[in-house]
Amino acid sequence: MDLLHPQLAAFAVVLEEGSFDAAARRLSVTPSAVSQRIKALEDRLGQVLVVRQTPCRATPAGERLLRRLRPMQALEAEALADFLPTSEAAPRAVTIAVNDDSLQTWFLGGLATLHRRYGYLFDVRVDDQDHTQEMLRDGSVLGAVTGQARPVQGCNVYTLGAMRYYPIASPAFADRHFAQGLQAEALNRAPLIVFNRKDELQWRFIRQITRARVSPPVHYLPTSTGFVDAAAFELGWCLAPETLIAPAVKAKRVVVLDGKHWLDVPLYWQFAAVRSETLENVGHALREAAGVALRT
Repeated sequence: MDLLHPQLAAFAVVLEEGSFDAAARRLSVTPSAVSQRIKALEDRLGQVLVVRQTPCRATPAGERLLRRLRPMQALEAEALADFLPTSEAAPRAVTIAVNDDSLQTWFLGGLATLHRRYGYLFDVRVDDQDHTQEMLRDGSVLGAVTGQARPVQGCNVYTLGAMRYYPIASPAFADRHFAQGLQAEALNRAPLIVFNRKDELQWRFIRQITRARVSPPVHYLPTSTGFVDAAAFELGWCLAPETLIAPAVKAKRVVVLDGKHWLDVPLYWQFAAVRSETLENVGHALREAAGVALRT
């Protein structure tokens, strides 16, 4: 492993930074040295590990190696920290995947606690809660906030709680489109705001309250905080987390379209199943933060 260490480090950093040039800057070597290290690692393992494109990505073999490498790097950092003076120990970097709604509500409080207590640095990747698990599967992250309860192979899972979503719109929009309530005909006609094409929440909510096939006009707007503003500006109606909508509801910029119907989305913390003090601390802080903001 001593012989492989510079090669493994170059491999991981290229995938983190997305290019050989950026990896070279981070490692304080030349791009040629980075390329040579990865080529030597590929020759040694007999597999192509990196797709040379912009940004660089791992091959299936590279993903398998990365899944093994990430936990090893965390354990290595912990082992070195036990023997180095505090002033010489490098801050531990933790890669985490999270959905945007959690990032905009409760998640940052957990990261702030971890940075204050342990000095951790974070590389946060954002995707829909139904897709963050894929970053665990391909080795991109050490842990993920996900909507999937079934653990990825080689991972543990803890329940965090449920995020509650309510349907909202501006008062004028609600009067214009939903005077008779959330009926199928109105839902088929009223413009709908969706985060992106991976976002299934609105469609799940519509299926929950009506079995009709609806095809409303759709705005795609990839911003959680902007959802509330977009609804207030009468772009359409949408689902938004209860913690995000509270100030706008109080100010009467938006209204809850139906207080008797909502969507609860369970969230879980999945992480590499290694005996890592770092991952244990991260999991504890995130569950603590989620316990305050999410429903049990």
